[in-house]
Order: sequence, then C-alpha cells, then structure tokens
Amino acid sequence: MVFKKMLSALGVGGPSVDTVLANPNTRPGETLNGQVHLVGGEAQADIEQIVIGLVTRVEVGEQAGVMEFHRQVVGGRLQLAPKQALSIPFQLPVPWETPVTAVYGQRLHGMTMGLRTELAIARAVDKGDLDEINVHPLPVQERILEAFGQLGFRFKKADLERGMIRGVQQTLPFYQEIEFFAAPQYAQVINEVELTFVTNPHGVDVVLECDKRGGFLVPGQDVFGRYQVGHAEADKHDWTQVVDGWLRETIDRFSTLRAQAFGAPQGYGAPHGYGAPHGYGAPQAYGPPQRRGGPGIGGVVAGAALGAAGGMLAGHMISNAFEGGEEEVAEAAGDFGGDFGGGDFGGGDFGGGDFGGFEEF
Repeated sequence: MVFKKMLSALGVGGPSVDTVLANPNTRPGETLNGQVHLVGGEAQADIEQIVIGLVTRVEVGEQAGVMEFHRQVVGGRLQLAPKQALSIPFQLPVPWETPVTAVYGQRLHGMTMGLRTELAIARAVDKGDLDEINVHPLPVQERILEAFGQLGFRFKKADLERGMIRGVQQTLPFYQEIEFFAAPQYAQVINEVELTFVTNPHGVDVVLECDKRGGFLVPGQDVFGRYQVGHAEADKHDWTQVVDGWLRETIDRFSTLRAQAFGAPQGYGAPHGYGAPHGYGAPQAYGPPQRRGGPGIGGVVAGAALGAAGGMLAGHMISNAFEGGEEEVAEAAGDFGGDFGGGDFGGGDFGGGDFGGFEEF
C-alpha cells in the first residue's frame, strides 16, 4: 500500500489530465474556453487544486526561459476515485497585453505560447498537460502590421524581453519586440525597426525603436517614438500613411540628438522618454507616404523570414520545456542553428509572485 502511494506520487498509476480547448485561437482581451478532463488512476487521489496558466518564452539578455504570466484556479479540493472520469469547464480571460504569436495563420518566428494545466496532489505539483495556443492580432494591431508590409519592411523575428518600457503603463513583466529589416526608402537612414504593442481595453501604445545608421564622426544609435491609437480607429485611417508618418517623425529625432552632440541649435523637438504621444484616435502623419507594392505582412511572415524550421522548433520547444526535454530542445536548437541560452535562472528573481515560475530550458 505504501509502495503504491509512492508510485502515485511519482506519476505511476496516478490520475491523468487532458485539457481540451474549444478553440486554440484567440486575441488579446478575449477568452479561452475549454474543459479539464481528469481520469482517476489505480488509487484514490486527493486533489488539492487544479490550475491553468498561460506560459511563454521570455528572454533576459542572452538567455531565455519559460514564464507563466497568467493563471487561474479552476478547481478546488476533491477526491478522485480509481478510474473515475471528471470534466471541469473553464473560461480563462486572455490579458490585453498578451503578445501576438500568429498573423494571418502564420506563426511569428521566435514566438510560442501554451496553456498549462497543473494538478496539486498530496503536496506535490504535477505540471500535467500543455496545449499550444495561437494569439492573433486585434484589428488595429493587424492594420499596423499590414502597413509595415505595404511600406516594404521585411519581417525578421519576434521575441519577448523581460522589463518595463519607460513612459508606458504595463501590467506584464515583459514586452514583445517585432523586428523588421528597413524598407528600401528608409535603408539609407536606418537598419532595422522594432515594433512593440502595449494594449489595454481602450487602445494600443505603439512603440517604435529605429536602429539608426552612423555617419562621419557620428556613431549609430537608436531613436524612439511612442504613439497611441484607440481600438475604434482600426478602420478610420490610411494606416500606410500613418505608419510612414510615425517612422519619419521618429527618425527625424536623430537630428536633434546630433545637434546636441555637436552643440548646434536644436532642430526637431527632442524626445521625452519615448516621445510625446498622440492621443487616442489622433494618429498624425508627416509628409506623403512613399508607397510601394509590398506583399503585406501576411506574405512577409509566410516567407523566408518565418521558415518551416522556425515554426517546428517553436512548437518543439514548448512541448518539451516542462517534461524534462532540455536535451532534446538543445539538440533541436543545434539542428536549426538556434541559440536558446541557458544559465541559472532558478526561482529567485524570476519565480513566484503573480507571474509564476521562470524555468530554464
């Protein structure tokens, strides 16, 4: 009897859990619906708690790990008899700041996200089931991404950086960076652009970071712009023109930095933090856009920058991250030329709290 209890605690002959989502596709601010299916094992199980949580891959410098950033208790104490089947329905609100992982059905290279189910049994936690989910952009986010494609920007990659953006109100301890190679009409001035969305129920903070090329006696540096748009504005603007204006305004700030460096009179107003934001519903454009017949963000994401290998590897990573699959992940990273870091994240700075643990691959 004691031996059987020990086996159950180790997962041998214990209860099984299978979480089934009604739809694995969602958007920020929406709800994931599903059922947690439990089946009893060979002995009665005293379940203390059933928890579901959203997990994703977050980078800290050159290293990366898995962070749970949103969780919800879906079941309390219960006794599960041997072979007993039990289903528990749930509705999990998706935080507004949840990063985008797919655009027009194509995975963003570098992004992966899953719904994890945990069973707390006799003071032990079984991380149980893990289901991949796809987070699609909200309409205003989609319009802005499409504008980057129409302007000729080429998608590079996306990732999550742990930290807070100055001047932007965040509720999650990380932010997403969607990186683009510069379009031809900007390539003489900048190398790349990083796009960040910080979303709330009213609208979206759009943060642009332009990697500025250096010149004679002037080192390259980054310049920033921050803009705000409301959700209701999605279909009220020519977003190609708006985004072009944002980019030109942001790039123009470099002239101010250069003037300050050489002691010359200032030109365009110096940015404060990430620049003075436009109010919701009032995005402004500066000068006519230089249009080109780009493929749009859907075609860009589906192209070489994404690659089948990137999608396969992202799915492979998250499916193994909680099952002792570190060696398999490292091997897969080597096969595809990836670099997923390592190091000792432990539980200290990154674990506990409202956002759960941070786990090393």
